[in-house]
Amino acid sequence: MMMPGTIIILNGTSSSGKTSLVKAMQTLLPEPYLDAGIDHFIWMLPKRYLDRPLWDDVLGLATGAGATGQLLVTSMHHAIVELSRNGCNVVADHVLVEPAWVAECARLFHDLPAWLIGVRCPLAVLEERERSRKDRTLGQARAQVPLVHAHGIYDLEVDTSVYSPEECARRIQLKIESGDKPAAFHRLWESLNT
Repeated sequence: MMMPGTIIILNGTSSSGKTSLVKAMQTLLPEPYLDAGIDHFIWMLPKRYLDRPLWDDVLGLATGAGATGQLLVTSMHHAIVELSRNGCNVVADHVLVEPAWVAECARLFHDLPAWLIGVRCPLAVLEERERSRKDRTLGQARAQVPLVHAHGIYDLEVDTSVYSPEECARRIQLKIESGDKPAAFHRLWESLNT
């Protein structure tokens, strides 16, 4: 039987630095890690879904998803599982704003070598990043802040306002190579089934 690949889920609000962190991790980690994050699944959609009104049915509300977005997110979760079960390492950025997404990840990932990493950043920094990037909807991060970390359980948390993407990636690498086993998804799974 093939050994499953390692999964690293980076969870944080919009503009928290997850995309830069994914790139830094792919550069730093010696084994190949496939980038299977949410943006890659969004960009698979026909272009018309990226504009309103169809965007609202995807993830346009920033704090939840319509039917198309729900299908997209659950498909992403299942794709990550299959990649891991086939021996691929995966790093994926996520925005776990819906409790059902956290529960599904816990159900699917709890028996795999899957790490849940919290990507934190103060609201003032998030809002400044939104304003300066020009490709983000203003207010998205503020809407997501009370939701995205509500489940409260991580294997590790990093703060992108304090450390560079490379430094955050190094902290994650050290955690993964520490000999510890990932526990967050298992603990979430247990909490949902007690």
